[in-house]
Amino acid sequence: MSDTQYFKRYRMEIQLDSTPAVPVSLPEGYFWSPWNEADLERHAFVKFRSFRDELDSEVFSCLGDYYGCLRLMNEIAHQEAFLAPATWLISWIDQVHTPQDCGTIQGIAVTEQLGSIQNVGVVPEHRSIGLGRALVLKTLEGFRQARLKRAVLEVTANNVSAVDLYRSIGFRVVRTMYRVAPVEESLA
Repeated sequence: MSDTQYFKRYRMEIQLDSTPAVPVSLPEGYFWSPWNEADLERHAFVKFRSFRDELDSEVFSCLGDYYGCLRLMNEIAHQEAFLAPATWLISWIDQVHTPQDCGTIQGIAVTEQLGSIQNVGVVPEHRSIGLGRALVLKTLEGFRQARLKRAVLEVTANNVSAVDLYRSIGFRVVRTMYRVAPVEESLA
């Protein structure tokens, strides 16, 4: 049996031409990987690891499933509006010197003036060290290179740390909306 649940979400926006670009750096041991079609599965796996145990996997069921993340990543990457310079992976070198992916972000150019940030994801064991901020700033840099004037993103209102992060960068809430998601009830 299925019921309906509503999730409050914010659409947030930043004016790129009136917000100064901020230098982007990563903590020691972390490095950037620019978009490469061959890395699509890497992005999907980081997205899955970032969202599978989070509220957003209830809001968007595909985020709680690796194959759902792979389909979503494939859809994003093959849109005409996909913007490679605004799409990044962050990796780090572990104790045995093996690169491990831990952050992902994608950007699309919705119009000639508007960029949209898709799925800022940082795996849980790498949170609270500035990787989310770095991903967003790097994507904004890609939007500026594409001469876009504004950027938007959507975030679940209960994700207070993400909302606070976006506000600290200069985003402001421009719309509140509600997303409907089915809720499976236990028959036990």
